[in-house]
Amino acid sequence: MSDAWLSPDWPAPGNVRSLITTREGGVSLAPFDGLNLATHVGDDAGAVASNRALLTRRCGAQPVWLEQVHGTGVVELDKSSVAAAVPVADAAVSRSPGLACAVLTADCLPVLLCDRAGTVVAAAHAGWRGLAAGVLEQTVERMHVKPRDLLAWLGPAIGPQAFEVGDEVRALFMASDPAAKHAFVATGKPGKWLADLFMLARQSLLRAGVGWVAGGDICTFTGHRLFYSYRREGITGRFASLIWLDDQAPVALSGAQKVTDSVDGSEDAY
Repeated sequence: MSDAWLSPDWPAPGNVRSLITTREGGVSLAPFDGLNLATHVGDDAGAVASNRALLTRRCGAQPVWLEQVHGTGVVELDKSSVAAAVPVADAAVSRSPGLACAVLTADCLPVLLCDRAGTVVAAAHAGWRGLAAGVLEQTVERMHVKPRDLLAWLGPAIGPQAFEVGDEVRALFMASDPAAKHAFVATGKPGKWLADLFMLARQSLLRAGVGWVAGGDICTFTGHRLFYSYRREGITGRFASLIWLDDQAPVALSGAQKVTDSVDGSEDAY
């Protein structure tokens, strides 16, 4: 496994495995260099297939990819999911060991969830459209456990100093939760705000009753070496955030660093 891949630092049960890839370790050429895992961005199809095969070999689980549409659809994975058509959804839930929930991002927020008993995991693609529509609340509901028994980890996304939005985005969030005003800071330009996706996600998870939330300190926009960023580059690849259940005895993910601090380095596309 690439030394540049990341693993959340969270108190997940031993049979819950998770990782976040970066742009290092693959075969894609510029501007997708190197471990682009998305098929929809214009990269060579053979390169993407090679990158996905490398990921599958090294993580030891089978990722189930989604066609992400910035909505609230949640798919529940089982053994038939591997051979089925790619589901149109923005989140996945799994109770089947070896099947990895996977979301692709390049500024949008990936959110990983599991229960404290290690019976169910989920991954959600949470850009501002999905957050405003309730993708995290829908994901929590489909996990079918008490929300207070869930752990959530917020992965790399465009940070609050880089994500500029208009009045309409702020108004949309505040219409459903007045507390959302705290996630927006005026830029000084008419009708423009800096939005904090991490805070908006925490607010959504709080409303859903999730008992423990961490992460939310890695900015893709400023992480030039490790992360793809749609806002920074326009034409670019996508990295993956994955979570799965493992029947085997707990073993550390070799080569994956624990994420505790920020990594140096438009949310309109995932």
